[in-house]
Amino acid sequence: MKKTRDYGTAWRILRIESITDQIFIKAQRIRTLEEKKVSKVDEDISSEYIGIVNYCLIAMMQLDCGPGTPTELSVEHVSAMFDEKSNATKELMFAKNHDYGEAWRDMRISSLTDLILMKLLRVKQIEDNKGQTLASEGVVANYQDMLNYAVFALIKLGVK
Repeated sequence: MKKTRDYGTAWRILRIESITDQIFIKAQRIRTLEEKKVSKVDEDISSEYIGIVNYCLIAMMQLDCGPGTPTELSVEHVSAMFDEKSNATKELMFAKNHDYGEAWRDMRISSLTDLILMKLLRVKQIEDNKGQTLASEGVVANYQDMLNYAVFALIKLGVK
């Protein structure tokens, strides 16, 4: 929301595929840093996971904005959409966390990164298929899962 106050809703210009690619860039950088153990840019892995959280929320908000939605949205409108998407994703996290017995706590952070990358490949395929799926849950569920994996990684990294 702070960036919305700074920049407005410049993200509205992005096509959904571009937002997916922004998430991919962040996840790929995390994987590269996990493997190479050296960063030449002064941003740590946790900032990339935070970026994944934000871009997943932006993607879900963008999907709700139809073609007639103005590019510039009020901070209040974005805040309401942000809260709606983050609360729904948080509820999903609690439900899955219950059903899976908090398995994420015993996972490696690198596995969470790989799961995000796998979900991204799924989303890209769904996007390439113009949203048509035969058996999958669609892009929103994948964005929610990626967001939650990023939150789990941030918790494991000790970020509050």
